[in-house]
Amino acid sequence: MTDFVPTAIDWGAVSPVLVVLAAGVLGVLLEAFVPARGRRAAQTVLTLGALAGALVAVALLWDRVQDEGGIAVAGGTYQLTPFGLGVQGVVALCALLGVLVVADRSAGQDAFAPTAASVPGSTYEEQARRAGLEQTEVYPLLLFATGGMLLFPATDDLVVLFIALEVLSLPLYVLCATARRRRLLSQEAAFKYFLLGSFASALLIFGVALLYGFAGSVRLPVIAAALAGEGDSPLAGTPLLAVAGLVLVSAGLLFKVGAAPFHTWTPDVYTGAPTPVTGFMAACTKAAAVGALVRVLFGLAEGMDPATRHDVEVLLWAVAVLTMVVGTVVGAVQTDVKRLLAYSSIAHAGFILVGLVGLSERGSASAVFYLLVYGVATVGAFAVVTLVRERLQTPGARAGGDGGRAGDDDGVVLGEATHLAQWAGLGRTAPWLAAAFALFLLSMAGIPLTGGFVAKLGAFAAAVDAGAWPLALLGVVASAVAVFFYLRVIVLMVFTPPAGAASGAAAAASAGGTGAPAEGAPAAGVPADPAAAPAGTPGAGVATATRPAARTVVTVASGRGTAAFVVAVCAAAVLLLGVLPSSVLDLASEAAKFVP
Repeated sequence: MTDFVPTAIDWGAVSPVLVVLAAGVLGVLLEAFVPARGRRAAQTVLTLGALAGALVAVALLWDRVQDEGGIAVAGGTYQLTPFGLGVQGVVALCALLGVLVVADRSAGQDAFAPTAASVPGSTYEEQARRAGLEQTEVYPLLLFATGGMLLFPATDDLVVLFIALEVLSLPLYVLCATARRRRLLSQEAAFKYFLLGSFASALLIFGVALLYGFAGSVRLPVIAAALAGEGDSPLAGTPLLAVAGLVLVSAGLLFKVGAAPFHTWTPDVYTGAPTPVTGFMAACTKAAAVGALVRVLFGLAEGMDPATRHDVEVLLWAVAVLTMVVGTVVGAVQTDVKRLLAYSSIAHAGFILVGLVGLSERGSASAVFYLLVYGVATVGAFAVVTLVRERLQTPGARAGGDGGRAGDDDGVVLGEATHLAQWAGLGRTAPWLAAAFALFLLSMAGIPLTGGFVAKLGAFAAAVDAGAWPLALLGVVASAVAVFFYLRVIVLMVFTPPAGAASGAAAAASAGGTGAPAEGAPAAGVPADPAAAPAGTPGAGVATATRPAARTVVTVASGRGTAAFVVAVCAAAVLLLGVLPSSVLDLASEAAKFVP
């Protein structure tokens, strides 16, 4: 009889993931035992503390992982390499900033429905809103999603990779359906994300099955050895089955990256999800998915023969080209800010893939730096979107005299003002906010002296080193096209007068107070007459006699919330990464290592 030998676990190496997942479990207990009045504060402190702890754990592990080349835990199921640790640092930092945006209440309330499970427009939803209920379950869900993201790029086991994918995906499906405004649109977005994400997961696990049939193992080193003709598998050295499996696994990962042709979920989900969740998802999910994709492709590239490697590079070329074209061309005609940022995210996925086509160490280093710059700029941009709001206002209400802060008694604050026409004149009503948003857009465009310029330069230089100079040239052209729709927004904010500014004294007073009035009808799903609003909509049931001819105006939420703090931090980071990037580039180069 063989004695059971317990597996030795290096808990320190697992600490970034362990801290976040343990905090998620504790958050569920807080929901059950902490009184409602103190639940939100407790969840916020716990979530921020856990993410800060994960970031500290990454910093403490950095020197050890660099010295040892990697740490294998549980027989290599959890394989912490310098690259995996670098991606974990990017995910933890972006998640910390994203949770600060989630916790913001500058407009007097958060972005989440009081009861996400209620039927939109129902009496129950209206009663929950009037009772002031809060959906604090979002914080444990964010922690579980972040835990899956931290595990995603830190494993050589494809089954664990699939588990990490599900752990990060399932909470995001729920979070996308919790928007306070435009509930039906939010639930539609969640359903689309869930349905298409299920197909992507099925493709990935089917690819894992093919790779297992080829190599007799789900471990990347064993599969790489089988590709090289080594090992005990009878199919070793015949890579057709392995190539089919690798294509399916890559398709599942590219879905999470948001690369074409697996991008179709991105615009609708980004638009329908609560804006803080969109920022969190856009930055963190992409970083984790790119990390996992790099881990799989680079791990298997060691055993590929030249023909198989060529097939993988052709796949990356095709996806990169299609992704850049779709992101830039379709993004140029968008009239909604969130959809514009969604197509910008798709284009950036293509730029990241440009640096990876050579499967080189320089390409992986460029990916780590690019993910950091993109994540910071994206979280900051969506934080700005959360602060630009719609408000129902009557002609007799005061316009406000405190610089356009939302939450005054001059009307009901609605959802974000996402139509581009509503952003006209923002540079006059909220110059600091318009300047920060312009900086984020310039960074996404790759303008010099911003972090985006250094990131794109690194990605294109890696492609040129790998001999893919035509792809790098196409990336430069796509970046030039993307500049158009970024500058269009900046021109609209800075040089275009507020809509209706010349229509009379009332419009002029509004432009000097809480914000510029939006010309025309309110955004989709927001009735111009509060009395006509369905149950659950703020302002529903207000008699038209007390609020005659109510109209929608654009206002800017208070600049004293956590979202404004995130905007300032992200703007400073984008500038520093563009002006003084050397130290971060050195860290990215150190992270570009895979094999212990």
